[in-house]
Amino acid sequence: MAAREPTPGPNPPARRAPLEGQEIAVVDLGSNSFHVLIARAGNGDFKVVDRLREPVRIAAGLDAHDRLTDEVQQAALECLARFGQRLAQIAPDHVRAVGTDALRRARNGKQFLSRASKALGHAIEILPGREEARLIYIGVAHDLPDIPGRQLVVDIGGGSTECILGEGREPLSADSLSMGCVGYSRRYFPGGEITRDGFRAAEIAAGSELQTLRSRYVNLGWERAVGASGTITATADVLAGMGLARDGIEAEGLKRLRKEMIECGRSSRLDLPGLSADRRAVYPGGVAILRAVFEAFELQRLQVAGASIREGVLLDLCGRFHHDDAREHAVRRLAERWGVDREHAARVERTALALWRATAEDWELGDDLCRRLLTWAARLHELGLAVAYSGHHKHGAYLIANGDLPGFSREERGWVATLVQGSRRSLSKALFRPLEDDAQELADGALDATRALRLCVLLRLAVLLNRSRSPAPLPALRCSVAPASFTLLLPADWLLAHPLTLADLEEEARVLRDVDLRFALA
Repeated sequence: MAAREPTPGPNPPARRAPLEGQEIAVVDLGSNSFHVLIARAGNGDFKVVDRLREPVRIAAGLDAHDRLTDEVQQAALECLARFGQRLAQIAPDHVRAVGTDALRRARNGKQFLSRASKALGHAIEILPGREEARLIYIGVAHDLPDIPGRQLVVDIGGGSTECILGEGREPLSADSLSMGCVGYSRRYFPGGEITRDGFRAAEIAAGSELQTLRSRYVNLGWERAVGASGTITATADVLAGMGLARDGIEAEGLKRLRKEMIECGRSSRLDLPGLSADRRAVYPGGVAILRAVFEAFELQRLQVAGASIREGVLLDLCGRFHHDDAREHAVRRLAERWGVDREHAARVERTALALWRATAEDWELGDDLCRRLLTWAARLHELGLAVAYSGHHKHGAYLIANGDLPGFSREERGWVATLVQGSRRSLSKALFRPLEDDAQELADGALDATRALRLCVLLRLAVLLNRSRSPAPLPALRCSVAPASFTLLLPADWLLAHPLTLADLEEEARVLRDVDLRFALA
């Protein structure tokens, strides 16, 4: 390959086509139901134009070993193929598909996601629990008028319950608890039998989960309590139909509902106003969790929002097109929290992106995903110094993989952590092997072990070339690459004047041989 010279100058975010008037969509692979929400963007907001919902209940399709059964996988794939037809005319980067608790827990989730992404025609992200909670809060806060002070938001889903305390449009504390209407209905109301003892056991179990965060939330306090999503909206409809609440959910009405459900005896016989037939089987577990929420937080009334995670994902997607990407904010906050040297990180970022521009075409790294991953890894490559110098690349990777990074999917967090861990010292193909299982067709490319290794090489070279931490600009960098080789062209007199850099690059040639890459200076 002919040597390529990086384009000089700053590295602004890649421009995306404006969203105004365009259709955008979110696919929510919930533990109880799968949803599609399609909207038309405009004026920094959106207007819903279509909705689809199917009660797939993948949480009920997890066997005793937390593996998705063949039957529920097939049902899910058929549903996603139908969804895919509706999404086919929407621009790929205008669609975001997310999975929640059941897919977080599924031991065979990676294999299923590969098939699911093909059926849908779009990549599917798995949201970490706290990220799910953050997006729920964004959707709810957008739906309701602002109030002075804090608000408590609760969402009871099929596989998890999210509790968030926030102020205005910003969540302050977000938690995801592994209890949902599907799992609790199966565990405490087996065969659909509704008993007083079943309710009591379910409420005690849910109360125990809520105790882990009760004191923290109560100490901070709130002015408004809001509920969202399936169980809560269904309960508001039921209580309104029974004449027990005019607006929202009240503790006394919830107590009366529990009594009537016990008298009914079986979920299949629940003939409650406003309760759909496909929700009956999972409704008792949801009501038990809701009762425990009222008791733990000493609520008398819960206002009900008409929006939740799907609206939150749409708003987050809009932000990525309007230079308000939550991931950018999260990286900046993480770096500030751990005292990363911003000026040095910026130098490494500039060098890494210069090398990326020179190699992107030949190494198939030209998509926006690769550029962003390399940028984030460069900004955070010294994060672990806050723990210790020795092994700081490993410490940094751990903080990224396990810390709070709002806006990041589980896969994105793992990719950035892998790049940071590989940014110095020895390098092995084993580091990238887990990415082979994660690789799937993404909206803007496919990240597999080969491409991740190539990004890591660019980051390693950027780190080495800036090891002196000098603000003096580097000489013009030229390079040529082939599938298994990288040649870096640097002025001979500059190398002679920088013997440490020369020694580091020569050592790098030996390290890269371990991953079957021939590195040379010219």
